[in-house]
Amino acid sequence: MFTSINDYVNRCGVFSGEDMMVFNDLLKPKSIKKKQLLLREGEICNFEAYIRSGCLRTFYIDENGSEVILQFSVEDWWVSDIGSFHDRTPSLLYIEAIEDSELLTLSPTSKEELLARIPQFERVFRLMIQRHLSALERRLIRTIAKTAEERYVEFVKQYPKIALRVPQHYIASYLGMTPEFLSKIRRRLATRKD
Repeated sequence: MFTSINDYVNRCGVFSGEDMMVFNDLLKPKSIKKKQLLLREGEICNFEAYIRSGCLRTFYIDENGSEVILQFSVEDWWVSDIGSFHDRTPSLLYIEAIEDSELLTLSPTSKEELLARIPQFERVFRLMIQRHLSALERRLIRTIAKTAEERYVEFVKQYPKIALRVPQHYIASYLGMTPEFLSKIRRRLATRKD
């Protein structure tokens, strides 16, 4: 159950077997079904979740009542509302399973215990946040500087497995376009390949 998360942690630093046992003992397994919400707007996020298997989406609902997808998360990624988790404030986000998913979660209390007992884990979480911030920066640049077609092509290139697992209307929302416009882009790209 802990092999993939332990591999993730060991890519970030060197930990003893005893350190890993403490870490694994603090993790709580959680199974969620497709379409099940892990977090709703207004709730305080009580987890940082590592994805063992499955796919989730993080989104908010805009002033027109439309879902705006901020991120997809798959195996070997973490998902949470970082601000709500750390500041203990109501979330503005929803997190929903796109597929049946298996998670390993840390609560604020278990994370604090982990960091108090093994301070080197700060590095793991710092690297995780850095990777997340870097991905957000790349996404922001793509959104501002790229055409819709370029955004779609880069998304498929960067996340080929996600593009095959996620419904097209979710990809359209993530890329900031309508599903109909995404269909036009896909048709245009398909004709160029022929």
